[in-house]
Amino acid sequence: TEIAEKRWVPVQGRGQKKSFQQVRLWIPIWELIEGFSLVKARCKRSQTACSSGSPNQISIPFVAIAASFPKLSGMNLLLIIIAILSPLTLFAQEYPTKDWQISMAIMAAPELERENATVIGYDKGGELTVIRQGANDLICLADDPSRKGFSVACYHESLEPFMARGRELKKQGKSSEEIFNIREEEAKVGTLEMPKHALLNILTGQVNETTKEVEKTHLRYVYYIPFATSESTGLPLAPISPGAPWIMNPGTHRAHIMITPPKGK
Repeated sequence: TEIAEKRWVPVQGRGQKKSFQQVRLWIPIWELIEGFSLVKARCKRSQTACSSGSPNQISIPFVAIAASFPKLSGMNLLLIIIAILSPLTLFAQEYPTKDWQISMAIMAAPELERENATVIGYDKGGELTVIRQGANDLICLADDPSRKGFSVACYHESLEPFMARGRELKKQGKSSEEIFNIREEEAKVGTLEMPKHALLNILTGQVNETTKEVEKTHLRYVYYIPFATSESTGLPLAPISPGAPWIMNPGTHRAHIMITPPKGK
């Protein structure tokens, strides 16, 4: 991107003294920013520093950019800001249509329950919301396109307070450990309602970018039994064979039986 800028350039006719004339030049916007010399210096030291798309070429220190803003005219400053921010819109997360989200989310549900399951998915702004109200006791959660891979889940409605609280805390910026500890305390004092037992199905796979179909799917099962232990259930703390059930997070609000069938079977 280039910007028209008036600059004084040296001119000298034959037999005349050297003088300067103001002309209108089209120059790259980066040359209007102090700190551009940092990039050129890297170019001299390394042949790869200025390769197309190189981080060294585009990651000019924002401090240097900001320091140069007061020296620029209002219009040039506006054009520079637009030129810097415009490419970022190319990376804005696009969310799939509701129909696609619904059709993919219910893949984690038993076939007979898919038609009437409630589906929670993403609106155009990326906010989680109910995109289809169902008529049975199953809730399905659509894939988050901002995360790598494909993963959807369906669970009994009695798990929704637990799931919703986790989403709320995550939105607040809490870490996984913080979320666990907060829900643990709330479950113990009774402010977070937990089911006696409830099943969660998780389906993972890969989205074919051409057909938009999900391939190489794998389904695993998580059966929540809050505060259960290995002693109270007889379940081992690790699978004794591929796909065998075992208990995870025993003695906590998140105690659950894990059943993970081997992939490809």
